[in-house]
Amino acid sequence: MADIPNAVVKRLLVKHGGGLRVSGSAIEKAAGAVESFLADLAREAQASAESNKRKTIMDSDIEAGASKLANPAA
Repeated sequence: MADIPNAVVKRLLVKHGGGLRVSGSAIEKAAGAVESFLADLAREAQASAESNKRKTIMDSDIEAGASKLANPAA
């Protein structure tokens, strides 16, 4: 079970999915995918913060992590 609330996932899927209904199993799969992405983003942001000798993840670390995840070959 994902830590992301299903209600939030459902609301966003409906909002950005053209108002279509979403099955319960699709919500659970999407919540798992979101949690997996956030875990990857957190690891990349952690690496960025630590490489800059910080103990706090900053905006720039999130941006660097998101960029790396979007362009893994870069």
